[in-house]
Amino acid sequence: MLTELEYSAIYLTLKLASTVTLILLLVSLPLSYWLARTKSLLKVPVSSLIALPLVLPPSVIGFYLLISFGHGGSLSRYFDLLGIQNLAFSFTGLVIASVIYSLPFVVQPIQNAIESIGERPFEVAATLGANSLDTFFSVVMPLAKPGIISGAILGFTHTIGEFGIVLMIGGNIPGETQVISVLIYEHVEALEYDKAHLLSAGMLIFSFVVLLVLNLLNRGSNGLFKVK
Repeated sequence: MLTELEYSAIYLTLKLASTVTLILLLVSLPLSYWLARTKSLLKVPVSSLIALPLVLPPSVIGFYLLISFGHGGSLSRYFDLLGIQNLAFSFTGLVIASVIYSLPFVVQPIQNAIESIGERPFEVAATLGANSLDTFFSVVMPLAKPGIISGAILGFTHTIGEFGIVLMIGGNIPGETQVISVLIYEHVEALEYDKAHLLSAGMLIFSFVVLLVLNLLNRGSNGLFKVK
């Protein structure tokens, strides 16, 4: 049976993943659209910057964010102006770190979906007098829907499975920053393998179901998502 501590970690994990996914969609939709359509020289460096979490160890990103979020850090002064303090070891800090870490898992599927639309729908929309905003909502959103759904699911599940960056930024505070992955680690450290097994088995089943759904959504496409 699950304890109150474990239920709390599950709730916090779902809350974190839901919040992060919503923010990621709001950020990734215009960003992916720009990356898919722009011919700017900034496209390559921006794409490379977004993709950094795919190759950097989470502990590296977490370390630099921890320094930036901490007292006197390079980012803390700007958050102080917004009335946001003590980002390190807080739920808000976890959200910001998770958005940065999961960004490429949402941007790239959406960008690939927009690029696969081709030029013809955009030309037709322009011929009909549609502006950029009209084109985005009437052409891009419907045609890129599978990529948007895949990106949202990947962002949600990737946030749930985070460990290194969550531990670096949030620590292990029950009810505030202790998510499932960190609680599993705590159970293993305490040699409570039965409790670790229960949570791990749940994560394993959840991950399999998500991958199954993604593969069904992407049936007939070129894969789950492409890394450029």
